[in-house]
Amino acid sequence: MSTSPVLVWFRRDLRLSDHPALNAAVKSGNPVIPVFIHDDQVETLGAAPKWRLGLGIDHLSETLEGLNSRLILRRGPALETLRTLVQETGAGAVFWTRLYDPAAVERDTELKAALKQDGIDARSFGGHLMFEPWTVETKTGGFYKVYTPFWNMVKNRDVDAPLSAPAKIPAPDAWPSSEALSDWNMGAAMDRGAAVVAPYVRLGEAAAQTRLSTFIDKIVARYDTTRDQPAVDGTSGLSENLALGEISPHQCWHAGLRARQEGKPGAETFLKELVWREFAYHLMHHTPRILTDNWKEGWDSFPWNRDETTEAVMRWQQGRTGIQFVDAAMRELYVTGRMHNRGRMIVASYLTKHLLSDWKIGLKWFEDCLIDWDPASNAMGWQWSAGSGPDATPYFRVFNPVTQLDKFDKDRQYLKRWIAQGRRAPSETALSFYDAIPRAWGLSGDQEYPAPVVAADEGRKRALEAYENRGF
Repeated sequence: MSTSPVLVWFRRDLRLSDHPALNAAVKSGNPVIPVFIHDDQVETLGAAPKWRLGLGIDHLSETLEGLNSRLILRRGPALETLRTLVQETGAGAVFWTRLYDPAAVERDTELKAALKQDGIDARSFGGHLMFEPWTVETKTGGFYKVYTPFWNMVKNRDVDAPLSAPAKIPAPDAWPSSEALSDWNMGAAMDRGAAVVAPYVRLGEAAAQTRLSTFIDKIVARYDTTRDQPAVDGTSGLSENLALGEISPHQCWHAGLRARQEGKPGAETFLKELVWREFAYHLMHHTPRILTDNWKEGWDSFPWNRDETTEAVMRWQQGRTGIQFVDAAMRELYVTGRMHNRGRMIVASYLTKHLLSDWKIGLKWFEDCLIDWDPASNAMGWQWSAGSGPDATPYFRVFNPVTQLDKFDKDRQYLKRWIAQGRRAPSETALSFYDAIPRAWGLSGDQEYPAPVVAADEGRKRALEAYENRGF
């Protein structure tokens, strides 16, 4: 049997447990060389996702060292870099976990063909999703465009049981050289914001597993109600870890199933949220235009504002719309790198409907600011809110951010946490917003709270008029 090493190319799968590619490499009995490649697709990530990825890489590297292994870091085009590593190490195989965005699919398809032509055993494995997008079909053999039928199709499917982490990873006789992660400077674009966001990060596989256990033990039973209350710790928070594969959806699914079997009321809602993520990937696979263009092509003619430099858009970005729920959510984003899901719906609705601005402006902003950024979920969420996407919210559903606040933050605890203006003793979290934002904005907590860019009622009326007269 060949003793040539197997290269395991890590991407958005920064864990050791339930890792089919790593598991297969270890099972081969051959030496295993874990690798991470900083290619163009890493370089073009937004500020917060790139910074968070850098933290994840560093943590995975430390974890591997605890198993007498190591993570080899290289920068350059993926195929060229892998070929170089194959030549340096004598590796006979390259294994990796599949990704599904169009750029990754194109890169990986070409790369796999080229490596096989070189005589290398190039294999991709599942693990980022529970259901491969091409395996879920309608009765007529098409793909699903509405979530509920998709849920009904997959809810009773068997999901592979999670794999255990390897107790040992066979090391090669000699390790190839590795670049220094610090030289990549992956947090450069975060500037001073990195220090503010860092305490909110739950880094690595162990933290993700703790997060899941805490959610199942203490939160999931009341998840149906708490998930809509932004001031309450009522969600799993796992989107951050799922985005980088520090935990697998299979692990989350089986934990949710056990909770449902134990009769915990919110467990099925949690399972549905996991499948909503799968649905986003299903749509991205079958209609990749969802990432860049209106999924419903009729919306191409809708007269959205497409200028991201307008005062209204800039005030939305800065959390200064004068609408408290919107502003609190945008400030939460800057301080924590994440935003409560109810807040995401509110800020997206306000941008696309009250301000009649293109959803792509919001998509791009989130792509730069979210530490839990995920290409499929981000696009799906924005197009759902705007009305241009599959299974989208109806055009006439315009969230009123004032009444939404009354409904989901009656005691204004969420506002107190994130808005400093108008308070004698602002909270530390509210003040930290001013430490996170660019200095060029020139904002401070002692400035008066702004008047609304567009009042809630006025914006709703304007949006309905524009939507009703859209001509398609």
